[in-house]
Amino acid sequence: MKKFLFLIFAIFISGFAKKITIKDVVDYYNKGYYQKACLEGNQIFNKIKKNEDLVTLYAFSCLKADYIDRLAVPIIALRKTKRARANAAYFSAILMQKKLLYHALLDNIDISGLKLPETDYILSKIFTMFTKKEYDKKNGIYVFKDPDDSEITYKMYIDQGRNHKKIVILKFKKDKLIKKYQYW
Repeated sequence: MKKFLFLIFAIFISGFAKKITIKDVVDYYNKGYYQKACLEGNQIFNKIKKNEDLVTLYAFSCLKADYIDRLAVPIIALRKTKRARANAAYFSAILMQKKLLYHALLDNIDISGLKLPETDYILSKIFTMFTKKEYDKKNGIYVFKDPDDSEITYKMYIDQGRNHKKIVILKFKKDKLIKKYQYW
């Protein structure tokens, strides 16, 4: 009986739930609500998958929200136009850099010989400095100096976490923390 009442309640509540629209996702992106655009774009991906402009918007939302693993599906969908393929290559490079960096840090694999295209994304910059061994390491913490801005430094380490290990990158400006990134 409890399961039946719960089912009726769930159906009743879902009838009042707001339907996600393409316009909502575009509006969230334009307002800078990238996490919301990514999460809701994921829910309506089947509606947008044939429109490469919308797929690109969804992918950039996920990238800007640091949901890098969600790039895998848009990468596959972006193939019809030259611009879409360029975006797919851009997203692929970032996803590959994350996976290789994760592999290197967790499994102590030397990736210093690898060279991938560098993008403007933070993880790409860290990947490039890591493969060139442009860091100081102390107590499992890698410290990088931004080659483009002498006031910016990054600290990278592995957080053991409760469920899984993750890469943490802290961005500092004049020793003041300004952004924290986490990847797994």
